[in-house]
Amino acid sequence: MFQFWGDGSEESRALVDQILVRSTENFNWTFIFILAVVFYVYWTEIHNKNWAAVHAGLALYGVHWLYEIGNAVIAHIWGYPLWSVSNASTTFILLIGVCWELSMMFSLAGIISFKMLPQDRTKRYFAKNGKGGVSCKLVGALEMALLFALVESFLAGTSNHSFIWVYKWWGVLPVFITTYIPFFLASNYVPDMKPKARKTFLIVEWGLVALLLVVLIPLGVI
Repeated sequence: MFQFWGDGSEESRALVDQILVRSTENFNWTFIFILAVVFYVYWTEIHNKNWAAVHAGLALYGVHWLYEIGNAVIAHIWGYPLWSVSNASTTFILLIGVCWELSMMFSLAGIISFKMLPQDRTKRYFAKNGKGGVSCKLVGALEMALLFALVESFLAGTSNHSFIWVYKWWGVLPVFITTYIPFFLASNYVPDMKPKARKTFLIVEWGLVALLLVVLIPLGVI
């Protein structure tokens, strides 16, 4: 049921070779429903002026896009990405490593993670006399990263190959450390940055995402 590492098999490579990026062959109406849900969540937070949650969502989602762009560039240079999704598992593949459903989930993951933090986000676990301890934001990021790494392990073991790991050295541990921890650190810490620093972070992050997409997609790199 769970797959913890890539198998390096010809089957995995063949599945990646068959991926149809931005093809509408499997398109269906769930695309629109999922988009409506995401709009509803964000608009509700905006309507309630819960800007911290919005910032958390945008911070993680921007990191997600930078990782997916990087993964697609790796595929272009070395032939295969670190992770990918199969045609059979989705209605629409955005980049070689991410489908519509997965990307929309990540658009909400930052909000979910942020809302799971204690109401007092300055709380520190294992502190003694108010000193030392571990930030609840860090603990929350590690917990969410572990959960998502295990879910990805399950997806990699599904019969329709929802997730494909080609390289034998890529799996749950590197996904947990190098991917999901940064994702949830962004969602948990960015909202509490000083306003100027937070604004700069989000503008640079999303500006870079936009620039890379505008340049690399027409060039056929991603």
